[in-house]
Amino acid sequence: MAQSADEVEVHTRSAEATPETHAGRVLEPSPQTETREELASSLARPPLPKLQIAILLLVNLAEPITAYVIYPFVNQLVRQTGVTGGDESKTGYFAGLIDSIFYAVECTTILQWGRASDRFGRKPIILVGLFGLSLSILSFGVSLQFWQLVLSRCAEGALNGNVGVVKCAMAECTQGDPANMAQAFALLPMVWTLGVTIGPIAAGVLSLPAERWPTTIGRSKFFQHYPYFLPCLFASVVSAIAFVVTLVLLKETSPRKALSHKAVSKNVEKAEAGENVIVAPRSNAPSPNLQNATEADDSPDLRDLLIRPILIPIANYAFLAFTDMCLSVLQPLMFSTSISSGGLSLSTFEIGIIIGVWGIITGAFQAVCFPILLRRVGPRTLYTASYVCFFVAFAMFPLMSFLAKRAGRMDAATWAVLVMQFVMYGAAYCTYGCIFIYITNGAPNKEALGATNGLAQMTASFIRAISPSTATSLFAASAQNNIAGGTIVYWIMCFVVVLGTLCALQLPRQFQRV
Repeated sequence: MAQSADEVEVHTRSAEATPETHAGRVLEPSPQTETREELASSLARPPLPKLQIAILLLVNLAEPITAYVIYPFVNQLVRQTGVTGGDESKTGYFAGLIDSIFYAVECTTILQWGRASDRFGRKPIILVGLFGLSLSILSFGVSLQFWQLVLSRCAEGALNGNVGVVKCAMAECTQGDPANMAQAFALLPMVWTLGVTIGPIAAGVLSLPAERWPTTIGRSKFFQHYPYFLPCLFASVVSAIAFVVTLVLLKETSPRKALSHKAVSKNVEKAEAGENVIVAPRSNAPSPNLQNATEADDSPDLRDLLIRPILIPIANYAFLAFTDMCLSVLQPLMFSTSISSGGLSLSTFEIGIIIGVWGIITGAFQAVCFPILLRRVGPRTLYTASYVCFFVAFAMFPLMSFLAKRAGRMDAATWAVLVMQFVMYGAAYCTYGCIFIYITNGAPNKEALGATNGLAQMTASFIRAISPSTATSLFAASAQNNIAGGTIVYWIMCFVVVLGTLCALQLPRQFQRV
């Protein structure tokens, strides 16, 4: 007898809803049991090359140490150069210029470094970047004139091409698997915050050795003449160590260079075994086994990258870079400013320790919690919620200023608000792991990874070039003209966060395999 459509639908639903049975017993589905698709995906997942990722993380560690080691003392150093003419309110303008000039120069070179890594390989470009970081920060440490400080930062920006290249190498190490990428890219914010921790602590401890250790190394005329050389030397040594480790241990991850190296190694092994190795005459046509890899020689045109899967993540990266950079610049500036001028009157040592402790806690949180949060709430929700934390962090500035002025010092209430600000700042760092994977996922193909990350870093560098001077200039203008009680800069930044949150809603809900 023929069954009606409704009866068939009922039987079908019943069959789907019937629990699985075994030996007459009903087996209820367990929430801990993986589906066949999840199990197959986990079995097919390539293993993580832990040593290579560790080396790339060491390379990535060098940049935040070099960048942030100057933050606790740069305002004092600018004042000591005499460029402010003794006017403390002008410090923000010139300190912001030193921050901005690095990213302005980097903006003009970073895309070309990314395209060069597509052509010549990731490893050579990373080595050049580390070499540039090591030399330029040493130059900064022996600079006593403002123009010398600017020149050192220009050299650092021009030679530092490994920001986007490291992310390309990381994606290639994980072979584009979303789960592995989440694990690996979760470590990037952790390492960044570790660098943000180490740099300021080194600056706080090693600055002004003549005052800190007057009976030992402080007796040296060199350290009396160059009071901030020691922290810069420390940052230079970190980059030098990363250079040596990369040179000796890092394997090339670029598809073309890796295949080419394997082909040469195979011929060498044959020659050592006594086999004949035939060297074909040079031809314009690539060999079949290198056909796909040699496509990396033809770097994609810029217009090939102007597509929605790339532009939306880059736009969000621009908002993130602006808000993060402004916050990281405003914190030491506001903390070091006198209470009467709207600050907290904290010393260089106190600022370094505060930022350092925050970095340790934030790094541990990112390493442990980011992959879990990403898996449970999804990338767009996690990114948006984390980005909103910047709003709360900026809103804490005027509250701290009000409490400090009322008490005339850093009382318990002011310290409590400061701690809450750093909690929000730490939570906001989940945005970086998400946006790095979004950018990598947006690349049209593997051969365009370097150019895609280069375009993203070029955009971020441009934003970071204008954000310090923008924030510090607004801070100085607010203080000089007493606009909104000297707090207008913080409310402007809150408005920027609102715009960035609207942009975050344009991101896709999930990642795709690269």
